[in-house]
Amino acid sequence: MCQFCAIVRRRFLRAFGTGAAAMAVGGARFEAATATAGAPRTRFAVSAILPLGGAAPAEAAEPVILGEGQYRYQVLEGWGELPPGMTYGDAPAVCVDSKDTVYVFTRGAHPVIVFDRNGKFLRSWGEDIGFTNAHGAAIGPDDLLYLTDDFGQTVRKCTPDGKVLMMIGTPKVAAPPFSGKPFNRCTHTALSPEGDIYVSDGYRNAAVHKYSPDGKLLFSWGEPGTGPGQFNLVHNIGCDDEGWVYVADRENHRVQVFDGSGKYETQWNNLARPCGLFVTRGKSPIAIIGELGPETVATLTSGAPNLGPRVSIVSAKGEILARVGTAALGEGPGRFIAPHGIAVDSRGDIYVAEVANTYWPVLFGKRPDHELRCFQKLARVS
Repeated sequence: MCQFCAIVRRRFLRAFGTGAAAMAVGGARFEAATATAGAPRTRFAVSAILPLGGAAPAEAAEPVILGEGQYRYQVLEGWGELPPGMTYGDAPAVCVDSKDTVYVFTRGAHPVIVFDRNGKFLRSWGEDIGFTNAHGAAIGPDDLLYLTDDFGQTVRKCTPDGKVLMMIGTPKVAAPPFSGKPFNRCTHTALSPEGDIYVSDGYRNAAVHKYSPDGKLLFSWGEPGTGPGQFNLVHNIGCDDEGWVYVADRENHRVQVFDGSGKYETQWNNLARPCGLFVTRGKSPIAIIGELGPETVATLTSGAPNLGPRVSIVSAKGEILARVGTAALGEGPGRFIAPHGIAVDSRGDIYVAEVANTYWPVLFGKRPDHELRCFQKLARVS
């Protein structure tokens, strides 16, 4: 079966399965609707089985386009051909190399799952490395991976086939909380133009650490707080070709910008808990930001648009260029649950890694009854 046919088939089956559940739950609504005088029965039969956040099964193959202006993307629903029995578990991070090979850092039995740019499965690795909890993934100009393990308190530098070349941090040994010393649940890495390594740290710290290319700690900066240079959950980090450092200060709802010595420059606002962050290279960098949105999406703000979860495109000056996905939380095409990691390939396509299965109990107080979708590809529309 060709890739397109496989994707369409999976989308139809997902829509049909969700629709059947909706029919079972919404039977009374269906019966009441069909009793309306003059109402066409088939119309209500279709509306009764609409999947949450999705289109009717007969329309499942219609392309879903997100974004605005020159930043428009088609959702490639079902992208990524996993072998039988293999699952992500959750997909907190993703990175893409110079050949557009896609590396998904997962919380399943196979820590790193590798695809080509068309979604063909290539290999998996990392089962014997000793990852505790996958969190961040970045890649250098030499196509070497930097994989951040937050509960494991480490960053590992790996080859594309899984050989560990360097490890920063001591496995499962945490620094004192909010001490400013590495690490206490580090989250992500970024490389400077000179190859220095920045590590965001993290859930139980409020610091950024700068290392030399060989892993020697140079200095750290940051402290808890809401002012310039202070952090409230340092969740992600990026760097551009001029050496500016961009830090996703998640619970302060902003991205802060620093020079290479840690000096505060500016900040970007109007973001809803920025979680994923990817900064493009080149003369005119942009940032692609995955936003969790409010934790009230299951209660007070349930069903509200424009609050996230979503993806935003932001200029290097902090201008919002596009909102990619404005609908409320959901599994339907074009919707998100917990965008956590972001990567972009050479054609401008966006890969969104989500911790949907981890985040669902936080929102709804119970585990999902099935493994939620946690990885999407958004293809740039020219």
